[in-house]
Amino acid sequence: MRIPLTIVLGGLLATPVYAAELTVEVEIPRLTVAEYHRPYVAVYVEGADGKAAADLAVWYMQKDTAEGHGTKWLPDLRQWWRKSGRTQTLPVDGVSGPTRPAGRHALKFDARDPRLSGLAPGRYAVVVEAVREVGGRELLKIPFDWPAKAAQSGKAQGRSELGAVSLAFRP
Repeated sequence: MRIPLTIVLGGLLATPVYAAELTVEVEIPRLTVAEYHRPYVAVYVEGADGKAAADLAVWYMQKDTAEGHGTKWLPDLRQWWRKSGRTQTLPVDGVSGPTRPAGRHALKFDARDPRLSGLAPGRYAVVVEAVREVGGRELLKIPFDWPAKAAQSGKAQGRSELGAVSLAFRP
């Protein structure tokens, strides 16, 4: 009788504990243009009221160049800047990051992450906004429910500054 109980308890202890996880994948397309600059990108959560609820990532040039410091161009991320950026002290700890090259980039967040754990239950959207010097601007939204009671996913397809953007929620 002791041996099976030990085996059952051992099996329970060996089972990994999974926490809910939010994954956002952002594709920055490779563009063939005369003058290419990496895009500035903001990834944030927007509430049903249209207000920014959480900043997840902001990618911009973080060092000085002959053209000035990259924060000068952050207001060009118009929606993010109006809703959240102009009230931030940059660089935002845990949110700011350097611009990214063309390709697919994954952002993963544990539901216990302070950026997500403060969200009230409800309907939200992950918003990805990109703007590029001597280029264009694009904004994509993918809705989701918080907290996730079941797996959720969503996709959006950009046409110029963004490629495929996807959202996956694993409860």
